[in-house]
Amino acid sequence: MRIRAFAPAILPYQRGWLRADLLAGLATAAVVIPQAMAYATVANLPPQFGLYTCMLPLVVYAFVGGSRTASVSTTSTIATLTASTMLGAGIAAGSPDAPSELVTLTLLVGVILLVARVLRLASLVENINEATLIGIKAGVGLTVAATQLPKLLGVPGDPDADGFLRTVLSMVRHLGDVHLATVALAVASIAILLAMSRFVPAVPGPLLVVVLGIGLAAGVDLPGHGVALIPEVPQGIPLPGLPSLDHVGGLLPGALAIALMAFLETVAVARGVRRPDEPPVEPDRELAASSMSALVGSFFHALPPSAGFSQSSVNARAGAKSQVAGLVTAALAVLVSLFLAHVLSMLPQATLGAMVLVATLGLVDITALARLYRYDRVEFGMAVAVAVFALTAGLLRAIAVGVVLTLYLVLREINTPNVIRLVRQDGAGWHEAIETAGATETAAAPTDPLVLRFGTALYTANLRSNTAAVHTFVEAAGFPGTVILDLRRLPKMSSTVLDGLRDFETELAPDGVRIVYACLSEHVHTMVRGWPWWQQVESEGRYFTTIDDAVNAVR
Repeated sequence: MRIRAFAPAILPYQRGWLRADLLAGLATAAVVIPQAMAYATVANLPPQFGLYTCMLPLVVYAFVGGSRTASVSTTSTIATLTASTMLGAGIAAGSPDAPSELVTLTLLVGVILLVARVLRLASLVENINEATLIGIKAGVGLTVAATQLPKLLGVPGDPDADGFLRTVLSMVRHLGDVHLATVALAVASIAILLAMSRFVPAVPGPLLVVVLGIGLAAGVDLPGHGVALIPEVPQGIPLPGLPSLDHVGGLLPGALAIALMAFLETVAVARGVRRPDEPPVEPDRELAASSMSALVGSFFHALPPSAGFSQSSVNARAGAKSQVAGLVTAALAVLVSLFLAHVLSMLPQATLGAMVLVATLGLVDITALARLYRYDRVEFGMAVAVAVFALTAGLLRAIAVGVVLTLYLVLREINTPNVIRLVRQDGAGWHEAIETAGATETAAAPTDPLVLRFGTALYTANLRSNTAAVHTFVEAAGFPGTVILDLRRLPKMSSTVLDGLRDFETELAPDGVRIVYACLSEHVHTMVRGWPWWQQVESEGRYFTTIDDAVNAVR
């Protein structure tokens, strides 16, 4: 299937899709606009910044991204990391400098993603394993839930409280100040959201509670009864803003974490909602789309954009055929900002907090944790460790720990030896005698020559463990005069690997073992011919294109 360079999520467009895209865009807007406004408050920013995130980022992704149904605005994970990053950089919640610092942060995220795209790092970033993401999401879910307690209980929040434990402790000190009317409204909103999600999933619950909350505020003087409303939402679309350079150094570590999570979320969502008839998701394209969405959106006060699973699922279920549905959602966000801002300003804080709570507690995936526990205790322990670290030390540090633990698992996997003994079957050629690396039971009988195959690529990290496995086979076979190493599964041989094989030959030489090589691919063979030691190997007649040639020459 041909992949289009421009607007692959829209073109070629079919006329019959228009009605479905219009309806899907309306349905998605009913979910994504109130959710994005709620997530802006999670980031310690006024609600309109969430509304702004539903505009240009969606438009840019529609023309650059590859998913036809992913909805790109912002998520609870990104909003929480934004709050942690800005507080960590010394930017207090409600600071007059926050808008310009947000421009800087989103711009940094876009630049980081652009650099990653230029360097083609998409596949490297995707190595972050699922256990790490499960742990991070659990930490995000509980942290965000804690930050909503002031809105749900009607008590003052601590603007300097960062992280789960500090926020909870701050709330404990204010338990005597709980406002019952606010709690009642919050509980009713939560009950409606949960009921709608379970019994009437086709009806957008967030839109319903927003309408009911605003209607209640219009009919009853909620502030007069002690129930707080959200800050006033200014009318009109955002004007361009310039970044501030005062806190670039402090924002950079958080921008790296946000860029990582935004890309991973976008790719995961794009794959999750992809239909069988759509082109496969290209990580490099999603990296470019995430970068451009952040770069363009940053100057218009958008939070760092990312695809969200809840709104993307709504988009897919509503029948979206292309990213024209995203353009409809963005257009509705503009209309809301132009004509309904004064109405949105009547939304109760408790209703907004209830929406965030219900949306984010789903991030604590107990089923996934139980599945990991049954399957691999190491990965389960990693997920729990990352989650605990997120709750105690903060999300930014938890992401760093998760990346380090993922790197450890990757290196551990690479370092696992994979050496297989080959045996010849009459009329059937050479076949693997065993499947487990380093096993010696089938090599009990002396064999000369001993034919072994490296079952995986060789790198600096796993070279020593694989040559040690070869040594085990050689020792079990009684130190035969010749060992033939089948190299067909090596996609590349670095100078370090070549030098390592040379040193391994030296180790076996006192035992009278001679090593012969076979079956390099044409590309790798051309490459290694430029290395002096390999030139010596070939001059000594110790390389053959097939195993049969090598065995015949030895015998």
